[in-house]
Amino acid sequence: MHWVFLGGYCLVFLALIIGTVLWRGKKRRSRAPFPDNAKLLRGPGEALRRKLAELDERITCDLLAAFIAPIVVGGALAWIAARWSGPAQVFGLIAVMTGLLVGLVLVIRHLVVAIERWRNTWLGYFGERIVAEALEPLKADGFHIFHDVPAGDATNPFNIDHVIVGPWGVFAVQTKTRRKGRARAGFAEDQIIYDGHVLAYPWGEDRHGLDRAAEQAVWLQAWLEQLLGTHVPVQPILTFPGWSVISRARGTVIVLNPKQIPSAVALRGETVLDDDQIHLIVSRLDNRCRDVEF
Repeated sequence: MHWVFLGGYCLVFLALIIGTVLWRGKKRRSRAPFPDNAKLLRGPGEALRRKLAELDERITCDLLAAFIAPIVVGGALAWIAARWSGPAQVFGLIAVMTGLLVGLVLVIRHLVVAIERWRNTWLGYFGERIVAEALEPLKADGFHIFHDVPAGDATNPFNIDHVIVGPWGVFAVQTKTRRKGRARAGFAEDQIIYDGHVLAYPWGEDRHGLDRAAEQAVWLQAWLEQLLGTHVPVQPILTFPGWSVISRARGTVIVLNPKQIPSAVALRGETVLDDDQIHLIVSRLDNRCRDVEF
């Protein structure tokens, strides 16, 4: 009987803690000094930041489930041992223990998957932050930079990691943060070689990110042309933070290390956008990216 009491006490205690935290959070939110309609610009990796917050909640729930399950099962075992006897008792105890083991395996598996997703998401988020810092010098040259720009439509939404706007055009930057693997003979472990068509990594070749970067630039170009009523070239850039990038040929997509982007973008060329066009583009991008709420 004392096991049942202990299990019930633990459940009530946890429920009180969770309820108090939620109530206090809601109360503090209602006393925020900001107006209800205050919205900030999206920062680098905003979508990934939100995903990290969701994964944090998911991992917390899994940990609570893993903690509560043995307590509940302990209470059930104590109740069965006290109330049942004979074969029914044995069968009940086996069934409850089997359920506990299966439940724990599922929870642990779910938890491991969530933690792995959290690590991968954090890696991508950190990579976008690195690229954002590398782009900062462009502001001194009169460029405007937007991060995590919402794009697409309701059926196919996506985000453009970074958009750069200046007199020499618009640049759509796609960030790919990849872990390093074992290098083949003749390849440096931190180097990517681009031949204008394929990316050669230390472990093999693929087009990881190239097609996606080009597709996002096409969407942005179409959106800007609809906005301005004239052709606006958008140059796709694919960047790999933490990697040394060697481009042996220029393809549709420019592939660079983040530190190489400012010099490539600020290289003076033919003026494509006048001040009025830049102002309009910046204004619309500002509206599109201003959705971060308290």
